[in-house]
Amino acid sequence: MKKETTPACDQKRRSFLKLCGLLGLGTAAAATLPVEHAEAVLFGNREYKVSKTRLAMGSFLAITAVHSSQDEAENAIGLAFEEVDRLSRLLSRHDHATPVFHLNSTGQLPQGEKEVLEVIARSLYYFRQTGGAFDITVKPLLDLYQGRFSAGQTPSDADINDLLPRIGSSHLQFSANQILFGREGMGITLDGIAPGYIVDRVSELLCRNGVVNHLINASGDIRVSGLVAKGKPWTVAIQDPAKHRDYPKVVTMQSGAISTSGDYEVFYDREKMFHHIVDGRTGHSPVWATSVTAMAPTVMDADALSTSLFVMPPADGIRLINSQPGCGCFLIGRDGKTMHSTGWPAVG
Repeated sequence: MKKETTPACDQKRRSFLKLCGLLGLGTAAAATLPVEHAEAVLFGNREYKVSKTRLAMGSFLAITAVHSSQDEAENAIGLAFEEVDRLSRLLSRHDHATPVFHLNSTGQLPQGEKEVLEVIARSLYYFRQTGGAFDITVKPLLDLYQGRFSAGQTPSDADINDLLPRIGSSHLQFSANQILFGREGMGITLDGIAPGYIVDRVSELLCRNGVVNHLINASGDIRVSGLVAKGKPWTVAIQDPAKHRDYPKVVTMQSGAISTSGDYEVFYDREKMFHHIVDGRTGHSPVWATSVTAMAPTVMDADALSTSLFVMPPADGIRLINSQPGCGCFLIGRDGKTMHSTGWPAVG
């Protein structure tokens, strides 16, 4: 599963997936942006491209809107960031005031908020769909990784095996508005799906406020709708994780979502044998891939699928994607070889 952000080796979560031309800042945008950046550009007489980027969800979030009214676009973007803040306060596992923190602390959530229940329900769906590859109950393993490496140690097999009985979404008891842990010492992290859920909700808010043409980029969780300025589709590039070439793939999109998971987002050892994506069935980080990109109708689904495919054997992951309508994937192995599903766009 994905880890949000940590004080470990890399603070820039998924910064390798870049939007071409966003704010005109190029591919280094996530590393060089100030805490907040805003811009408005007029194209012709009737079209404004309005962009705003600021810190959110532990990283940078950028919203670009194309609209005939600069004021209406700026107002909608302001409302969008307010929604990001509201949902982040509900879904974070770090803030002591959130329902997720309460669940992790007490083992129960007697009356969960609608948004929390929606994300957990979708997480359980992907747990079943992927045979356990996507599992929100890996928090104890992530805590072990961080604790051991912070102390200059490496988790032992005995450490990991001791925790495995606590792992598994099948031990979550979910009924009506109530969630209970079925075993002592369990904990959940929604970092591998909640950012996508938030981006989807923000996209819906923008559409409700008349801003249909927009792109939202939450450090690589990307949702597009409509067209960019001058009637062109949005362009998204996937950066080469080994830095040997600029972009292994470039895709154009008018609707839908894309998300990338990588073993170099947050890692604990130089060999990257322990990183922020963990297979809850084994207690170890998968090591066959360095980058997995998934496309789906929603960012929540793309987010969960990219994490799942990182954990699954490549052939199994591609079969899963091929069975999902409107989905595609592009995989880069540690050996530099690439694979893709039948639904991946033949572009770039």
